[in-house]
Amino acid sequence: MTKRWTLASAIALGAMALGCSGTDGPPNVLLVIVDDLGWRDLGIYGSTFHDTPAIDSLAQAGARFTQFYAASPVCSPTRASLMTGKHPARLHITNWIGGERDGLLRQAEYERQLPLEELTLGEAFQEAGYVTGYIGKWHLGAGRHRPDGQGFEVTVAVNDGGQPSSYFHPYRNERTPNLDVPDLEEGDSGEYLTDRLTDEAVAFIEAQDDRPFFLVLSHYAVHTPLQAPAGLVAEYRTKADGLGGPDPGSMPEGQRAFTKLRQDHPVYGAMVQHVDRSVGRLMAVLRRRGLDERTMVMVVSDNGGLSTLEGRSEGMPTSNEPLRAGKGWLYEGGIRIPLIIWWPGLVSAGTIVEQPGVTMDVFPTLLDLAGLAALPAQHLDGVSLAPLLGDGPAPDRSPLTWHFPHYHGSGNVPSGSIRRGDWKLIEWLETEAVELYDLATDSAEAVNVAPVYPARADSLRGVLARWRKGVNAAMPTRNPEWTER
Repeated sequence: MTKRWTLASAIALGAMALGCSGTDGPPNVLLVIVDDLGWRDLGIYGSTFHDTPAIDSLAQAGARFTQFYAASPVCSPTRASLMTGKHPARLHITNWIGGERDGLLRQAEYERQLPLEELTLGEAFQEAGYVTGYIGKWHLGAGRHRPDGQGFEVTVAVNDGGQPSSYFHPYRNERTPNLDVPDLEEGDSGEYLTDRLTDEAVAFIEAQDDRPFFLVLSHYAVHTPLQAPAGLVAEYRTKADGLGGPDPGSMPEGQRAFTKLRQDHPVYGAMVQHVDRSVGRLMAVLRRRGLDERTMVMVVSDNGGLSTLEGRSEGMPTSNEPLRAGKGWLYEGGIRIPLIIWWPGLVSAGTIVEQPGVTMDVFPTLLDLAGLAALPAQHLDGVSLAPLLGDGPAPDRSPLTWHFPHYHGSGNVPSGSIRRGDWKLIEWLETEAVELYDLATDSAEAVNVAPVYPARADSLRGVLARWRKGVNAAMPTRNPEWTER
């Protein structure tokens, strides 16, 4: 497969669809990815503990998706799907790269990098004449598999792992050299990584003149290690101390894990707010340079918030309540994430999109809105969400599916899931047991109705099995070396 492709139209399609004048030229695109940001971590999504005025304002002036999903409950598979428009199972990137763990089953085999043969968003925009930049977390391979080998002309601060060694300059730790953040050697003592990445993004925007740009600012925050400047942490500690009523504690998740029930973590709150300040700074530079009217901004996470941990009843940094569980699980708390799209004059202020979407949709949506055409075979599993931003019809799509044949430190065991309409099924691959939920009445997934609707559960299970076969999904196998511990 070759990566090169031919534009069927130059800018006109998406711009015409949304009423943009062709004389304005192609829009700039700014994609902000926030690592591990939970569905309820923003004020606009219901948080009363985290202060996020900049992102809330962006959502109020644009579109907010209420049922948008990550393609996986962990980062690398979701990021691969975002970059290609393909399902992680089709790409065989089904685990976070480095997440090696077996149990009763041997985990499914998976790819440790995004293949160079795949056409990425960076390459699609680069082919269209854009200046492309990538700043921050990648976690889709090292060496030639980094973003500079995947269509991004400018790359800054991309390490070989899924988190930084430290959030404070010099962003290094001798015990975790693969997590050291490169390119930022010049800096001041106490400099904070989220702020520094924003400096780099601002510099990239200010360096562009005539050519349109596609910039991905992929924050390492709000992933562990939990670190933030002391002043803001102190403010959140005071705020946590002032919360009314007793701490509700945590809720057991089966026999393996516990889920946090309240947002009250001072360091995590400060990390979220620094990301919010980052978005505020980016919007300010767009306005100052007169680019705000022709720049599309998207803010998205890569999986649910870290609220559930194996064998621990405390220490989790956030809560996804009322959604169940968190990162690493296929319950709603692990896969439902924020998505905000802002483009003044083209996306009506206060737009709320309730139709489900998934990370694979980002690829065709961005190309559609920018007026670019992609090879039909590229985004096999994504659909453009552009019609939902105006008066267009909801896209015709297949059921949403998830494939996570791996063990995770959150306590999750190998599993798969499917959502068709408001019905959602979860299948546990160790035992072949299933759970069925009606999300229209039970978004908290509190009542398993599989025993009440066995025919519906069997039907969804059959669709899920046929889908897995159709994409050649890798499956776990029995582990002959396993002994109960």
